[in-house]
Amino acid sequence: MIPSRQILTPDDLARFQESDACKELVNFLNALNDSVIGVKTSDPIEDSPVVEKLAYFLGKVEQTNEDIKPLETNSRFGNPAYRDFYDKCQEMLPTWLAGIVPAESIEEVAKYAQESFGNRRRIDYGTGHELNFLAFLLCLSKLGLIAKEDHKAVVIHVFYKYVEVMRGLQMSYWLEPAGSHGVWGLDDYHFLPFLFGAGQLRTHKHLRPKSIHNPEILDEFSKDYMYFECVRFVNGIKTGSIRWHSPMIDDISGAKSWEKVNVGLIKMFKAEVIGKLPIMQHFMFGTLISFSGGSMSGKMANDAEHENHDGCDHPHIYAFGQEFPDCCGIKVPSAIAAAQAGKKDIGAPAEPRNAFTRPIPFD
Repeated sequence: MIPSRQILTPDDLARFQESDACKELVNFLNALNDSVIGVKTSDPIEDSPVVEKLAYFLGKVEQTNEDIKPLETNSRFGNPAYRDFYDKCQEMLPTWLAGIVPAESIEEVAKYAQESFGNRRRIDYGTGHELNFLAFLLCLSKLGLIAKEDHKAVVIHVFYKYVEVMRGLQMSYWLEPAGSHGVWGLDDYHFLPFLFGAGQLRTHKHLRPKSIHNPEILDEFSKDYMYFECVRFVNGIKTGSIRWHSPMIDDISGAKSWEKVNVGLIKMFKAEVIGKLPIMQHFMFGTLISFSGGSMSGKMANDAEHENHDGCDHPHIYAFGQEFPDCCGIKVPSAIAAAQAGKKDIGAPAEPRNAFTRPIPFD
């Protein structure tokens, strides 16, 4: 069964938030988070056969990115060659997943994997696509392919590999950020590596949230903790003070403990990602992650995705991480594109910064 859209109205979203499907997603996220509390990215972690196969699958996606070169353009917006990459993945996914997923479930599971790479039409990527990769992993868990004992390796060796693959796509094809949040988000593209990274740091005796302002700490510990690596990466593609280019990250640095950061990010994910209609209206449901909306049938919902709106006389809801409707004509260029065009060394050590202590939304 190919998953279909089911959330089209605020009532649909409210029903989803009370559904078993929503509880499954949140519980799975919590279980993955719990598995990496106190765990370093560099720790030796044994991979089960399914984890090895998932890493191999992501390697195939990475190779496809390397094989399909971006077109020469003068634009800092999404590169059209991304559509060739997307189509190639769509063609190959059944083959790539054949050794992992039972034949009768490949079509359904492949849809979540495909959606996790971004949007073909808009050439963009955001938290909604990242959510699809979480859903992809949840499907494997529900099929009994991922066990509880695999969770640690799934986060460190599979999910983090996915983040690296997506960064490769962002650099190759200059994927646009899918949303209106701009600098008010944690990152133009990702949320979950910050969440898992804060989980890794929850039990650390010395490092504190304000440590992100110390470039030497970012340099030394980015290989051990996703959170520091993510901040280091953002500093490497954006210019100026983190206070201005990433105020949310700066705000969070004022928290008293990593536990507060971790718990707060889980609450934030529930409220600002799976709690927002502009994101969840694109999410799809099948037999493994099952939910039926009350306002429109799945077919009508999917048809609505491709409607053409002439003019802009219809209402839109804007929120953190949302995707702008095409009819509005609003596009957000890639910060990575600007960094590469300006010859900035992406991922370079952050410049010295002062600590700014300000209230955060969940402190």
